[in-house]
This record gives sequence, structure tokens and C-alpha cells, in this order.
Amino acid sequence: MILKIKIKPSSVKQEIIKISENEYKISLEERAEDNKANIELIKLLKKHFGKNIKIIKGIKSRNKIIEIRNYISNI
Repeated sequence: MILKIKIKPSSVKQEIIKISENEYKISLEERAEDNKANIELIKLLKKHFGKNIKIIKGIKSRNKIIEIRNYISNI
């Protein structure tokens, strides 16, 4: 499964908003420095979709393409 994700780092709380079937807006508490926001994003997605999460595009961008393999959705 491929997801389009727009992140908002340095937020007051974590939040996942589903925009469409494969598109989400995610607020993260960590800042976008030293890869902290990406690490928090992967941890958050692992809780909801499973273990095999990979950022395939947008490692330094707020707009990311995420690949999820063998997922079970909890959202």
C-alpha cells in the first residue's frame, strides 16, 4: 500500500486525519531537525498499520510518500 502524507511537525499533539483512502494529514510533536519528525512518523504509522513502513519519497519534505507492506489498518 502506498500513502501520500503531509506532516505538520512541532505540533502540540499527535493527530492523524484521513483525507482520502490513501492520503493523510499527520501532526507530529517532534521538530523537523535531525530526522526526529521522520522517526516519530514511522513509529506512529507502525502502531496503526504494522511493522513494514518505509519513506520512499520526501525524506526532507513535509509531503511524503510512504510504502506499507502487509498492513492491517486500525484507523
